[in-house]
This record gives sequence, C-alpha cells and structure tokens, in this order.
Amino acid sequence: MKAKCTYRFQQKTLDFLNQKQQLFINGKWISPKRKEYFPAINPATGSLLCEIPLSDSDDVNHAVEAGNNAFHTQWREMNPESRAELIFKLADLIERDKQVLIELETLDNGKPLDKASYDITSVIRHFRYYAGWATKLAGSTYPVVKETLVFTKREPLGVVGLIVPWNFPLMITAWKLAPALTCGNCCVLKPSEKTSLTALYLGRLIEEVGFPDGVINILTGPGNPTGEALVCHSGIHKISFTGSTAVGKRISGQNAKHKLKRISLELGGKSPNVIFSDADLDKVSKSLHWSSFYNSGQECTLGSRVYVEKPVFDQVIDQLIRQSKKLTIGNGLENPDLGPLIDRQQCQRVLSYIESGKNDGGKLVLGGQELRIRGLEKGCFINPTIFTHNDDDIRIVQEEIFGPVVVISSFDSFDEVLGRANNSSYGLVAGVWTKDSQKAFRFADKIDAGTVWINGYDQFSPAVPFGGFKESGLGKEMGKNALDLYTREKAIWYNY
Repeated sequence: MKAKCTYRFQQKTLDFLNQKQQLFINGKWISPKRKEYFPAINPATGSLLCEIPLSDSDDVNHAVEAGNNAFHTQWREMNPESRAELIFKLADLIERDKQVLIELETLDNGKPLDKASYDITSVIRHFRYYAGWATKLAGSTYPVVKETLVFTKREPLGVVGLIVPWNFPLMITAWKLAPALTCGNCCVLKPSEKTSLTALYLGRLIEEVGFPDGVINILTGPGNPTGEALVCHSGIHKISFTGSTAVGKRISGQNAKHKLKRISLELGGKSPNVIFSDADLDKVSKSLHWSSFYNSGQECTLGSRVYVEKPVFDQVIDQLIRQSKKLTIGNGLENPDLGPLIDRQQCQRVLSYIESGKNDGGKLVLGGQELRIRGLEKGCFINPTIFTHNDDDIRIVQEEIFGPVVVISSFDSFDEVLGRANNSSYGLVAGVWTKDSQKAFRFADKIDAGTVWINGYDQFSPAVPFGGFKESGLGKEMGKNALDLYTREKAIWYNY
C-alpha cells in the first residue's frame, strides 16, 4: 500500500499549530512553571505536530486557586440564564470552527476525518443540550410535618477535575465540561497527554466567549505528575475520570488517602454482542464489522466478544470476514475506514495480545499483523483481527485489548449465552440481535450492562445516560443523570 495525502488545511489550523502552546489558567495563556514541554505526535506519520506544556503540582495549585476564586466571587453567583448564554455561545463557536477541530482531532488522534466530524458534531450537541438545563435544576418539597416546609435544593460542588482519555478527546471533554459548567462548577480540564490539541484550541474559544477568568482552566501533561497532582489536591471537590479500570482503581486509592472527594469513573469494557439465529442477518452484516473495529478498536463500548447461535455461526463469521477485508486503513486525512493506533506502545500491547491469543488456543482467522504502509512507516497500523475460540477463560476473551481484535464463538441456548456474556469483570454495554422481542427483553433484563442495544449498536444521545456496572465504572454521564455528578443536594427545614 502507498500513502498519499493532498489534504489542504484550514488556515486557522496551521496558525494554531505554529503558535507556542501554553496552559490556560485564570483566563490567561501562560508557560508551565518548570518550562518543560513534550511532543504532540501524529500517530499516522510519527511526525511532530508541536510541543505541549507539561504541568506539575505548582501549575495545578495555580489552576485550582483560580477556579476556587472564580467559583466564590463570580460563577456560583451568576444567574442561570447568563451561564446558559455563555455555554450556548461556546457551542456556536465550536460550530463555526468545526472543520479546524476536525483537522486537529485527526492529526492528533489519527482517526479518519468523517469519524472526527461525528465527534465534533456530538460535542456541539452536548453543549447545547446542557446549556438548556441551566435554568431547570430543581429540588423537591416534602410534606412531612405540620407547620413545617421541607425542601431541597441542588448546589454546585466547587472546583472539579476533569480527566479525559485519548480515544475521543473533545467528545468526552464535552461529556464532562458541559454538565459541570451548567451546574455552576469551575473546572480544571486535563486532556490526555497523547491528544491535547483540541482541548487547547477549545481554550481559545472559551477565551473568545468571555467566561469569567478561572471558570475553566486547561492543564496538559501525563498522569504523573499532572493527573496525580490534580487527583490529590485538597481544593478539588470532584474528579471525573474516563480511562482504564486499572487507573480508575488507582485514583480511588489515592482519593481514600487524601481529602475525600466525589469520584465518577467511566472505565473499561469487554462487551458481548449476541446474535441469535432468528436475527436479521443483513442488518447484522452491515453493523458487525463496525461494532468490532470502529476507531481501530480503540473504544471501550465495542462488541469485542461476539457470540453467535450455532445454526448461523458459519454464515455470520463469513460475512464478518468479508466485510472486514473491505475496510480501508491509512492516514486519517485521506478519510479511510480505519486510522492508526494511537502510538507504538499501544501497537505493541495489541500485538502481544494477538500472540497470547494464538498461544492460548484461539484460532486466528483474519489479520493479526502490523500493517506497513509506504510513506507511513512510522505510523502504527494493525489489520482487523478475528479469533474464533472455545475457551472463555483465555486472556483475549477476558481482558480489554483496545485494538482491532474481536473474538467470536458459537452457542446453543439462551441460558448458555447469557451466562457466558455475564462471565466478565466488566459490565459496560451489550448488544443482542433477534426478531423475537420477548427474547430480546429477557436478555436486556438479565445482562449485567449499563447500556443494551437491541438490533443495533453504538447508539448515543446527549439525553440518554451512559455508564457501566461492575468494573466498568461508577456514575452515569450524559442525560439528566450527569447533573447529579456535579451537584450536591441540601435539605432545608423551615418551621413557620
């Protein structure tokens, strides 16, 4: 394969990349205290995009102090209509510069342009959805005692730390930032060190909107020292984290050792996608390769464990192999179906799982190799990889790989597949395909998953809560439920 790229960038994109990147603290762009920087690398080409500032505990202190000052002097006291207007304006500016953000996301993360476009569209929808909630936060009244009025009110928490992963950088930023602002909190946002560009560009738009200084602060840097300093800071009242289960557990442990603060965690998944023999196999065929390999497998909700009822097993796997072979792979700027993995470390992790699968008795029926693309030799590409297996206890079935690897096996009965689908430490999402509505709802009722899709997959809306069970996390993002993550409820008794 030969790499070819003739894409013409927006001038704003080029201007942004040519600027010296800085931290956004208290409404100003400043250099990190220690004057240390790290590279932003294009995962498709291995080329340097720009240098990113590395925040340490001093920068975290500065950002938290700015947030606390803004919270107590301006943001908390601002009327809800005014907060909503600022958030709506931010959504408008994101829409105005949508193509710039698409380009930055593709350069920084590697995902194809059309997939980045979907992400940025979702960002706009999330900010507008939550802006509408600013005037609708309400408490309750309780008729408990004669001549007494008892009511509750919802209050913001204070300064919240928002830690965002690299697979959907700006989209998950919006999942956290939009409800936090709507509820009246001030924020310290830390994007992944692997994908910081869209968060930094968002800072330019935040500045243009005119949010009060200190309401939104943006710090860049890795988990250590930046993330750890944020998690352990006594001036932070909540941490919202999306990432691996291992890091989520570490954050919980750190929180227990320091000032106890609220935590919400959206963690890993190893999600079952169950196909019964009475399913519409044409619909399955159009969906299965995407639910297996979207975003090059770097998505926690993907149906990475596929179970197919025996009468249609051969037909389904043949369809999956045929559709997967058609997927194009390359530089996201050329808008292929799949882009690169995020970096060499992730590539090696996925390849090690592929070797483990072969050694543990899985049968490799497609892919399994690193793909070399002429002109993109420094990029990290792996072909869509399919294993069949007869052992649910092997690593590739039980552990989250976070790459383009799917495992598929057959089953005989409803009870069997339900038990196998639930045989996981994760409980994020699940899919089920059948024309029998009774069977579908029985499955949805008994599966341990925070979201269940029936005859579809990977469907999201800002209005619908999202979050997993078991080791897939704590709390629900999106929808009205997310407002609970960023408020506290106070009961007030008035005796008259």
